[in-house]
Amino acid sequence: MKNLLNSVRLFGNVGKDPVVTNFDNGNKLAKWTMATNERMKSASGDVVEEVQWHQLIAWGNLASMVENYVKKGMKISIEGKLNHRRFVNKEGQEREATEIVVKDILLVERKKREVAEETDDEVPF
Repeated sequence: MKNLLNSVRLFGNVGKDPVVTNFDNGNKLAKWTMATNERMKSASGDVVEEVQWHQLIAWGNLASMVENYVKKGMKISIEGKLNHRRFVNKEGQEREATEIVVKDILLVERKKREVAEETDDEVPF
């Protein structure tokens, strides 16, 4: 807990494979989404699940790690900071974006790989 001024910690599921941009100066940017789920009881007593989607970005060496290891469906834990920015899109309209700049990531569970079916009737030991 070095700095609590602008600190975000989340645990959830990767929603999309990262999109990586390589820049001419050698820097790299990874962008992807993450979902967090929260279960709670409604006023009527029913259990409801609320899903929040988060936009994540990572730079440099961390972006390379994300590119190589983070895939849709994985469970991850991230730590970073909240970043809110304004920009003008290609159509000339002013837009706003809120994203989490990831500083640390923990791969909690790898996505289960599809298992190729065996064509032999023998059990391999």
